[in-house]
Amino acid sequence: MEALQKKARALLEAGTVKVVIGYTAGTDVERARAFFARNAEQTQQLIFDARCCQNLATYLMKPEVKALGKAALVCVPGALRTLMQYAVENQLADETVLALAVTDAGEVVELPKFAAVEEYLAKMPRGLTPEQQQELDRIDKLPLEERWAFWAAELARCVKCYACRAACPLCYCSRCITDVNQPQWVPVASDPLGNLEWNVVRAMHLAGRCVDCGSCADACPEGIRIDLLNHVLAREASAHFGAEPGYSTRKDYALSAYKPDDKEEFIR
Repeated sequence: MEALQKKARALLEAGTVKVVIGYTAGTDVERARAFFARNAEQTQQLIFDARCCQNLATYLMKPEVKALGKAALVCVPGALRTLMQYAVENQLADETVLALAVTDAGEVVELPKFAAVEEYLAKMPRGLTPEQQQELDRIDKLPLEERWAFWAAELARCVKCYACRAACPLCYCSRCITDVNQPQWVPVASDPLGNLEWNVVRAMHLAGRCVDCGSCADACPEGIRIDLLNHVLAREASAHFGAEPGYSTRKDYALSAYKPDDKEEFIR
């Protein structure tokens, strides 16, 4: 934590960045919240420990944050992968954000360019956690009817608070389909059909794009495993298109490239 504070102070004092987006203690002692340090004194409030899991990259898409100037972003692995996907989707230019990765030893690694982020990510383990894989395997083994019943019951608990949308770094549309009321695509009230429509549409919009940061499920007040639904679609995108978002700036992902020789078995 001291190394992070020292690095943030140095970057702000040198004018390298105008703001450091990191974590500070929240009102709940077990959770951290986002913090925007804009001067050297404020860097003393920065923390980094097990409580710091939120993907802060989502703030980079906010107009009011962009107006602050060049930012240094304290990054958990999911945030680093988000930077790669932002680059792929032309949402972020190289060298406009300085990534700060904190190692297990507490050292702070500066990653000023996308190439540096890509190289850093290449050394990190990939794939699901054992808990995630075990839960997915359990769902996969269910008969089709029971699998449908599982997801229907899971999504029926949605209260339409849209915390998942707010937490997701890839939900950056200026106007979401849920905000459209002429016509009304998704019912405002929480009901089984509307809940299903909202969650399935969001999952489809993230297919081949989700960087597996887990912020959606972490933000859900009902504890709905939205992350597992995203994993299912990510697996399909990877199997059919070879897409593994968040590890490279190459524009060859399922929903960002057109190839005449793409398989079209789904049409049949």
